[in-house]
Amino acid sequence: MIVPFANVIFNGLAYGMLLFLIAGGLSITMGLMGFANMAHISFAMLGGYVAAQLMIKAGWPFLATLPAAFVAVAIASVVVERLVFRYFYRAGELDQVLLTIGLIYISIAGATYFWGAAPQSIAMPPYLSGEIAVGPLGFSLYRLFILGMGAAITVILVVTIEWTSLGAHIRAAVDNRRMTASCGVNVDLLFTGAFAAGGGLAGLGGALSMNLLGLDPYFPFRYLVYVLIVVAIGGSRSIKGSVIAAIVLGLCDAAGKYYVPTTGAFIIYALMVAILLWRPNGLYGRR
Repeated sequence: MIVPFANVIFNGLAYGMLLFLIAGGLSITMGLMGFANMAHISFAMLGGYVAAQLMIKAGWPFLATLPAAFVAVAIASVVVERLVFRYFYRAGELDQVLLTIGLIYISIAGATYFWGAAPQSIAMPPYLSGEIAVGPLGFSLYRLFILGMGAAITVILVVTIEWTSLGAHIRAAVDNRRMTASCGVNVDLLFTGAFAAGGGLAGLGGALSMNLLGLDPYFPFRYLVYVLIVVAIGGSRSIKGSVIAAIVLGLCDAAGKYYVPTTGAFIIYALMVAILLWRPNGLYGRR
């Protein structure tokens, strides 16, 4: 049982890190703007399609599509934020949820129209295919790559938000937007930049998820709940909370589906209920 258990842990960590890359941006935007953006998962889908089409139609190498997916989705998220979301910041949460769920349906219809209903089929480069042997264990090179990317991005986000003047401005704007603006900080530009970063991060996560989660127009419906669980458990303002929640969710989901496949999917929901009963604002959320 040593080898299966090690593989389950490894796969759960990789899956959790992938969930963080997709959900981390939503944690940023919800914490900053208090905007319930369910359509965040559609930005992840868009990133996947950008990467897939660049590989299939333009012949780009996989690694080159990752920054392209980040930039393309960051731009698209700013356009949506400026044209639609900015008019609903003062609306109630129900209105925001209904609006963004409607955008999910629109994104699904758009993806089906432009790219068809069939799953996208892509081939990973040889250096990300196969496994690396460590004694009797075998570890997927692609999952190792995802773990490395996730760790690097986590460090960048934590350093930016916790140790830089930009992060100080962001934290101040979250706590008191009017006071921060009175100190000469362009809060609108700050929030737009944060929204672009969150959307770009989702696009990057969507591009990285193609090989593990698959990609078709119904991607948002399959993974929206997982993204929301990560944000709810971790706390909407906490990068650290999102990382921990995503890893715990990934480990529990992988272990549950492997060891108790008939009831494995139920475990993550039971875990969410238990944690939120204990800490209603999430592990690192603030009242």
